[in-house]
Amino acid sequence: MAEVLIVGAGPVGLTLACELARHGTRCRIIDRLAVASPYCRAIGVTPRTLEVWDDMGIAHEMIEAGLWITGMRSVIQGRPSAETLLDQSALPYGHLGLPQNETERLLARHLGRAGLRVERGVTISEFKQQGDAVAVRLTLANGTAEDARFRYVVGCDGAHSTVRHALGIGFEGEAMPVTFMLGDVRIAWDLPYGMTLRALRLRESVRPDLFVAVPLPEQGRYRVSMVAPPEAGPSSGTGHGLQAELPGPSLGDLQAVADDLLPDRPKLSGLRWSSIFRISMRLATRYREGRVFIAGDAAHIHPPTGGQGMNTGIQDAYNLAWKLALVLHDAAPETLLDSYETERRPIGAAVIARTRAASESIGREASTADRLADTQIPVSYRGTPWVQDAAATLDGPAAGDRAPDFEGLRQRGLGFPLRLHDVLRGTDHVLLTFLSGGNPDLSAALAALARFAQEARDLTSGRLRVAAITTASIASLSGYPCLTVLQDELGRFTSVYGQGAAAFLVRPDGYLSWRGTSWKDAKLRSHLSNVLQAMAQQDTTAPAC
Repeated sequence: MAEVLIVGAGPVGLTLACELARHGTRCRIIDRLAVASPYCRAIGVTPRTLEVWDDMGIAHEMIEAGLWITGMRSVIQGRPSAETLLDQSALPYGHLGLPQNETERLLARHLGRAGLRVERGVTISEFKQQGDAVAVRLTLANGTAEDARFRYVVGCDGAHSTVRHALGIGFEGEAMPVTFMLGDVRIAWDLPYGMTLRALRLRESVRPDLFVAVPLPEQGRYRVSMVAPPEAGPSSGTGHGLQAELPGPSLGDLQAVADDLLPDRPKLSGLRWSSIFRISMRLATRYREGRVFIAGDAAHIHPPTGGQGMNTGIQDAYNLAWKLALVLHDAAPETLLDSYETERRPIGAAVIARTRAASESIGREASTADRLADTQIPVSYRGTPWVQDAAATLDGPAAGDRAPDFEGLRQRGLGFPLRLHDVLRGTDHVLLTFLSGGNPDLSAALAALARFAQEARDLTSGRLRVAAITTASIASLSGYPCLTVLQDELGRFTSVYGQGAAAFLVRPDGYLSWRGTSWKDAKLRSHLSNVLQAMAQQDTTAPAC
């Protein structure tokens, strides 16, 4: 029997289903649409989302289907046009352009490899929480009703979420007093492949006239967006997203705005689809009610500046999946699920604030901090109850931060170097420990750590792995059962992770759960008992070196 029902098969719901399957949890995923949407609503994929997809094993497929966004050409009336190139040299991935319909297709294909598929034309009619389950009534594609029970339900069903409405969760915020036109067109111009374009006419105390073109993978094709004229549709109300009840703009409507704002008046052609689009800025008052959760646009909506919406939702799902799986496998306390809202709702609020500020400052140069924030690499859960720093004065990344990556790790038996994220990839918690190569008792220290690794593996049914990183040559070291030993031949660990801390617990979603000066710190075992309750089942003491 499926343990989780996912309502909504957009990128967020599909990510959650794929991740639950990877973590060994069966689910059902339903969607009200009889066929997948053909529209490329979201395009931008952040470097952090690509790291998520790398962990899932699908980054290469996504990259092959997309294109790299290389920069932006700005055309502001009264000023010379300018091009800004994205400096991506310090990032693990660049910014990818990938239409949402392609993202959904590839995620659905990946889900199929786990033996699961989206049940289309299916809606959730009602649900009721009953003790340790949620009783659900579904309306199937043929109109018949099905009654089913699930341990948990997750609403990934968009801005107009049926699940959120049924729970009575507030969706506070406001609609922007402007309507946009969208279209998928060809444009004949000299814009380099992979570059976006933004054309503006700035006006005092009035929202600027705007034309934006974001490249699609097909050469010469773009998704364009612009402020719609008043006759295109109402600029008030509560709607968000594509306005299916309104007629989409014609090619002539889109061309008229391009002619008005672009001095070269490039020709638009090959209109595939168009729509009227409205934007709201809203945040759910809570992300959970008992055994029912919401994620993605069901929990937060905002201007699409920086392409944050879909990416934030995907990372909601990535955060929730491993926690649900551990709880369902009785490997973590049910209270771990409280951390989902505690961690993700502030991120949703921050994205709304940042994208709102960016939309209100159109025409001004984005700061370096803004551009880094748009990568979503700096997202952190510092200071939340479910991460812990054993010593507050340590330098380097803190508990709650994304575990930084670096290259140059060597492992016995491999003829090529590894990235740290290669070691972290998977569904387990990983304890990283640093042991100096100059330690005269290095072999004894590794043997003691290997005994702890064996204990941890046994108590957690293999859900905690231990890796030792040392500057000593692996050729000079013996093998240690249950312990991964890595040589940091470039000496990168201390430069990236700091000089003081020598033990880091990394969660399955790649964030630092605990940080301390030694893996033998009693605070580590106490922390592990909160997230991997099997570690609390035996009162054992880690062996001394």
